[in-house]
Amino acid sequence: MPSRRTDLTSVTWRKSSYSNSDGGDCVEVSDDFPGVVPVRDSKQPEGPAVVFGASAWTAFVDGVR
Repeated sequence: MPSRRTDLTSVTWRKSSYSNSDGGDCVEVSDDFPGVVPVRDSKQPEGPAVVFGASAWTAFVDGVR
């Protein structure tokens, strides 16, 4: 099965609202893509990102709450 790649070169990232001013252990997400949510480690912005389906990300956030 071929993989689908999402071009993340021009993504606008936002940090978790729970992030502290030190940069702490947090994630950044992007709202730029309908149907998927790219997620990355804020401490490694040049590192890899994981792309979740929007419904999977919503279920994760709801579960964390």
